[in-house]
Amino acid sequence: MSKDFILPDIGEGIVECEVVEWFVQEGDTVVEDQPVCDVMTDKALVQIPAISDGVVTKLYYEKGEVAIVHEPLFAVSSVGEPLSESTPMQGVSEQIMDQTPVVSINNNATKTEDFLLPDIGEGIVECEVAEWLVEEGEEVLEDQAICEVMTDKALVQIPAKNDGIVSKLYYAKGDIAKVHEPLFAITSKVEGIAQVTSPHIASDEDTQTKSLASAVGSNTTTNPAISDTSNNTSNNTSNVTSNVTSITASTGKKKAVASPAVRRMAREMNLDITAVVGSGEKGRVFKQDLLSVGNSGNTVVQANAGVSGDMTTSVAKASASNTNTGSNRVEPIRGVKAAMAKAMQDSVSSIPHFTYSDEIDLTELIKLRKALKPKFEQDDIKLTMMPFFIKAMSLALKQFPIMNSQPNSDCTELTYLEDHNIGMAVDSKVGLLVPNIKGCQSKSIRDIAVDVMAITKSARDGRLAPEQLKNGTISISNIGAIGGTTATPIINKPEVAIVALGKMQTLPRFDESGNVVARQIMTVSWSGDHRVIDGGTIARFNNLWMSYLEEPSSMLTEMI
Repeated sequence: MSKDFILPDIGEGIVECEVVEWFVQEGDTVVEDQPVCDVMTDKALVQIPAISDGVVTKLYYEKGEVAIVHEPLFAVSSVGEPLSESTPMQGVSEQIMDQTPVVSINNNATKTEDFLLPDIGEGIVECEVAEWLVEEGEEVLEDQAICEVMTDKALVQIPAKNDGIVSKLYYAKGDIAKVHEPLFAITSKVEGIAQVTSPHIASDEDTQTKSLASAVGSNTTTNPAISDTSNNTSNNTSNVTSNVTSITASTGKKKAVASPAVRRMAREMNLDITAVVGSGEKGRVFKQDLLSVGNSGNTVVQANAGVSGDMTTSVAKASASNTNTGSNRVEPIRGVKAAMAKAMQDSVSSIPHFTYSDEIDLTELIKLRKALKPKFEQDDIKLTMMPFFIKAMSLALKQFPIMNSQPNSDCTELTYLEDHNIGMAVDSKVGLLVPNIKGCQSKSIRDIAVDVMAITKSARDGRLAPEQLKNGTISISNIGAIGGTTATPIINKPEVAIVALGKMQTLPRFDESGNVVARQIMTVSWSGDHRVIDGGTIARFNNLWMSYLEEPSSMLTEMI
């Protein structure tokens, strides 16, 4: 039996994504957690894994097409089972209900639907409910923020996927929510669809799916018995979706093809995006389409003649009433940026920072790197300066273990950490991240170079694993790669120190004979937790670290 993988949303306002690459073909055998495809959202490139072992029976989109959330992305059949297509009524008559469901037409019928907390291929299995933004009984609109949840990687905002009334919040603030389990429930109106009631209910999700399937299939007739097999849920949902879509179309509504950023812009402009004629492929709406409507103030012409003119009128009125012609733009802070903002605020408000700066003469180290670089390149390893900075820091930490310590929340205890998990700040496509290289004390410069290369690529692709962001002990921020000589970096709490590397400069300096010579100089800026370390400690630590970098032979001697 084929089981559809329904593309979920993860609370970032994502309603669609582009299929960047398929890693499998129809008929391929896959195992659980094997990557199936890459999809690109407005925020990141996300890898979608298989949720079980099986055979890929269907890829619902081609490479480059836009996939819609809450609709099937691909289907997998369990190994050894027939590769049959999903059908909305699979399992009918396998089990007879205690009583035949009664079907009735009710133009004001309602349905209660659970929002199941999904995973999006990042290995997230649970998250903490950080804040509820609504209460039970409150009326909400589509895309309205319902709550904030904290994963290992970021603070994520969960939106409503349709208009309705919040009928149930399954967790309290601070509780741990599990993926694939209900997070909240919304009751919404279902116009023109038969309502099915039955004394025998397997689960909320099965009931909603089977009710819709029965209503579309039989409309005003008595529904046949329906199997209570929970494995049919995904198949039923995917097939019913197309039927429900056709009913929605008959009411004169259509679903706009647009990115989350464009949808957000439409809301800010008070425009009904479903009434805007998109200039892209398949009617895709771009920002310039919204700007054209907003600036002209003219009535929007519908692409499909069958669509009601009510939407056109509403857009025209909204455009005419929208008098905000300034350049101001409001954008919510979400995801990794929101998590970073809270972490930085917590750090500066709870840790007394102090800064210490110095110069490092890297002339000899640059010569050594230049000599070693061809050998590393033969093994496809890119040798940058960062592995030397990291290894030298690890060597210095052996003599200054307090720099590799962490205080408890009220700073009454200090834990000295054995592993040197040295982090490096990366300006990734999803925001500032600080992945760390584990166990640097037992790694060579070559090992660290390999890790730096892999982590940098993963960060820039938006594919860092949560464990790569955890348990850092001290951090390096390479601001000099962009520009600038000094900085006041913010400590990555609960660490006690961070150093910012300035840009490399060729500057005149005096040699031992008093002659002016050109040297390669870098300014480094430390921030320390003054509750744990003082100026003298960080100065002595920095001197030892500098000595390894200025005289690379001393660093190599320590590694033998």
